Amino acid sequence: MIERHPSIDPAHPGEILREDVLPALGVSKTAVAAALGISRQTLYDILNEKQPVTAEMAVRFGKLFGNGPGFWSNLQRNYDLARAERMVDVSGIPTLEARGV
Repeated sequence: MIERHPSIDPAHPGEILREDVLPALGVSKTAVAAALGISRQTLYDILNEKQPVTAEMAVRFGKLFGNGPGFWSNLQRNYDLARAERMVDVSGIPTLEARGV
């Protein structure tokens, strides 16, 4: 298992789409939005990291790009968890342990 550096957030799925996937495919953003059945604005919001990749969008991306919805869901989950771990102060929350039987 690969561990991430605690001070470096995983990439937003939109960044991966914008920087890696779309340039490698050589298709326009308009064509991608049309193929996905979404508005260009929705796609642009994801590419600009203003919207998350929802489960429904993960299904669409997974089909279009052939790598399945789990890939996109996992990217978003890892991004969200990393940001939450950095933002949420859990120092005052105790860890409960089950009592022995």
